[in-house]
Amino acid sequence: MSVAHTAPAVPENLSWSGGSEPLKASYGKLMMWFFLLSDTFTFSALLITYGMIRFSQPAWEGTPDTFYFATTHWPIPEKVFEAVPFLHGMSLPLVFVGIMTFILIASSVTMVLAVEAGHRGDRKDVEKWMLWTIVGGFTFLGSQAWEWTHFIHGPEDLSLAAKQLVDGVMTPIEGANLVRNPYGPPAFADLFFFITGFHGTHVFSGVILNILIFFNAATGVYERRGHYEMVEKVGLYWHFVDLVWVFVFTFFYLV
Repeated sequence: MSVAHTAPAVPENLSWSGGSEPLKASYGKLMMWFFLLSDTFTFSALLITYGMIRFSQPAWEGTPDTFYFATTHWPIPEKVFEAVPFLHGMSLPLVFVGIMTFILIASSVTMVLAVEAGHRGDRKDVEKWMLWTIVGGFTFLGSQAWEWTHFIHGPEDLSLAAKQLVDGVMTPIEGANLVRNPYGPPAFADLFFFITGFHGTHVFSGVILNILIFFNAATGVYERRGHYEMVEKVGLYWHFVDLVWVFVFTFFYLV
């Protein structure tokens, strides 16, 4: 005769309901945090690599007034990034990249306002602030495209460019790419393209996500769901992108 075995009762306070939210975060937000953590490691590796290469290269030992571009020493960022659109011929060190930084930080503020409007369930305000965030993202990308174009073109006065030996003659380097750099060692251009390009890809992805969120909000998707959590999740990504730029700006343009 078989004997039926019953499982011992589990105390209610020790059972797992399957619906608990760790740290009061939903599954979606928790996964976004995991993704951002992994992305932090990638950006950290890039910036650490920049630091190691930067300080392994000879630095300019003179004053900024006597600085000149050469492959024998690391360039001073203020001398490389001194141009501003529509102000031809004027030397305004880091002014344009400062404007870019302000625009991106401002877009982070509008994202905060969009998230706050989502908490209130205010559909119109979510649409308004998401639209401003999208405008800020596109403006930053357009500014970065101009900066890349100017960097690739090289110094307007070719006589100021770093020189390389060609057929026994020291010739100015024309244009920057992954092989040559008129501003100094090739590694400077390589790191500029990789680090700012990788960050720009993140900004572009964020803008696409923001457009999708704006479209869903405008068509009433989140209103029918009864919450605007997707705005908050994408907002976490956008704030991360803005924060990373602060580190990129510090490492690449100020150090």
